[in-house]
Amino acid sequence: MSKKVAVVTGSNKGIGLSIVKGLCKRFDGVVYLTSRDEARGKAAVADLNKQGLHPEYHQLDVSDKESISKFRDHIQEKCGGIDILINNAGFAIANNIDFSYDFEENKKIIDINFKSILTIQELIFPLLRDNGRILNISSDCGHLSNIRNKYWADRLSSKNLTLKDILEFVDWFLEGCKNKSLKKEDIADGGTIAAYRVSKVALSAITILQQKELLKRNISVNSMHPGFVRTDMTKGNGFLSVDQASETPLYIVLDAPDSLKGAYIWYDGKAVDWYDCNGEYYFKISTYIEQLVSAVKKQNI
Repeated sequence: MSKKVAVVTGSNKGIGLSIVKGLCKRFDGVVYLTSRDEARGKAAVADLNKQGLHPEYHQLDVSDKESISKFRDHIQEKCGGIDILINNAGFAIANNIDFSYDFEENKKIIDINFKSILTIQELIFPLLRDNGRILNISSDCGHLSNIRNKYWADRLSSKNLTLKDILEFVDWFLEGCKNKSLKKEDIADGGTIAAYRVSKVALSAITILQQKELLKRNISVNSMHPGFVRTDMTKGNGFLSVDQASETPLYIVLDAPDSLKGAYIWYDGKAVDWYDCNGEYYFKISTYIEQLVSAVKKQNI
């Protein structure tokens, strides 16, 4: 009987690395640490080895279809399949948090945070074994309340949601950036980090469709907001350490009841209503700024 296999994308640092650590301690099988940069990935593995943990390593750039294909072929040959897949790789919020029409930067954020998942779905999902678990790491930026354009909020919240709807939503945003027709009011919080919000909302939405498609094989597909975590992405600010933030992802893929499927899960492990357009779940830039100010004050004490 082949060994069980867990894969974490973008896991050479931050939450991804902490998830790998937790899996190495608790998961009865092979754990793959993957990263875009091979040197950094192997350095992370070497550090874990010093701690008595021994994940496997393979290079994986989720924005590069050839890289994903090579990883697929490796897993197929060495392991035969995957039991747990955690899609953690993502592109950090740009330095400019204000509303921006920068088409190239916004497209890059969406390509990495959302479009890459479509390639992974095409190439890697066929390797998922029956009863497997997939977790897409989203964000509070991925809750539907981040979208204030009524047409798109209504269309994305339809129970008959299709991939065409999600792709056209993303295209609407990018086209609006290109021709400057997008309004700040279309996105929550005055349009701050708009591309990041759109990419994560699209990721949360595609999770719903992925679950419907894989339900017949009893594969669980969920998305989650990991909390405001002290990582490079948040410039070291946040309420949670990476180890604290890894607790809920580990719970979802290792301990959650089989009934937890197609959910959007908060960092405390509770499923919340992703469709609640009027909820207070959306990311507020004021929270981020407060953390930055607090950090500066501590440095000056």
